[in-house]
Amino acid sequence: MDYDEFRRHIGKAGLQMKEFATLIHMTPTALSSYRKKSEVPTHLAIIAVLLGELADNQIDYRPSLAKISLSPKKPRGISLQKVAAANQA
Repeated sequence: MDYDEFRRHIGKAGLQMKEFATLIHMTPTALSSYRKKSEVPTHLAIIAVLLGELADNQIDYRPSLAKISLSPKKPRGISLQKVAAANQA
């Protein structure tokens, strides 16, 4: 799925990109990096489509998502380097 289509589905779900990033425990910067690649990973595309469809059918997904406990992803790559640098300061 291309980035513009991804954003359209997120919008259908009534979310801004920052809200979607928070919902799935990602940084907004990580999501916006897909704009340059133009392709969004399949798992994010599936989530966006499902949230958009739920919204189209007036089904509130928030209570269901509140039932699960999500942990933030562990930093890696550049993010890991930033965390290490912050810990040294």
